[in-house]
Amino acid sequence: MQAEVLRESRRTMKESAARLEEPHRRRNAWLILIAAFKLAQALLFVAVGVGALRLVGKDVGDELQRLVDHLRFNTEPRFINFLLEKANILDDHMLRRIGAVLFIYAGLDLIEGTGLILEKTWAEFLTLAITASFLPWEIFEVWRRFTPIRIGLLTVNALVVVYLLKLVAGRQRRENGIAKSED
Repeated sequence: MQAEVLRESRRTMKESAARLEEPHRRRNAWLILIAAFKLAQALLFVAVGVGALRLVGKDVGDELQRLVDHLRFNTEPRFINFLLEKANILDDHMLRRIGAVLFIYAGLDLIEGTGLILEKTWAEFLTLAITASFLPWEIFEVWRRFTPIRIGLLTVNALVVVYLLKLVAGRQRRENGIAKSED
């Protein structure tokens, strides 16, 4: 009996040592890249949200005009004039709503990015759902006005969706294959 316990403890120790010597599973570089993009996007949204809230109580048109003057932009381009005209419609209530929406979206990006870095399946599904939900809007925007930036964003997001679909589908196939082989 004692010899059997001793053999079992040796076997357990050898298995534990073998598990310690196993090379670490390689991290998915594409998931890390997507996560880095999501975390950078979260930082950008927080910065813009803070900027929107700092404009509460100020005349946005005057602030934008000061920025244009400080940066010595030519005020002739249509884009600068468009921004100066639209800045006057931003009131404190709208700035607070813009800030809140940006903080919420930053929170979602932070959750997605953190989950992807940790290689959590729920984060892959969440990122897939959120990114895919914006594709119709991005397609509409490209159709409405064809610009290189819009094409680039649509392409990147479409590639993210395709990659995550393949990743999730591959995992499902492996899990179903393992489940079938155990039956």
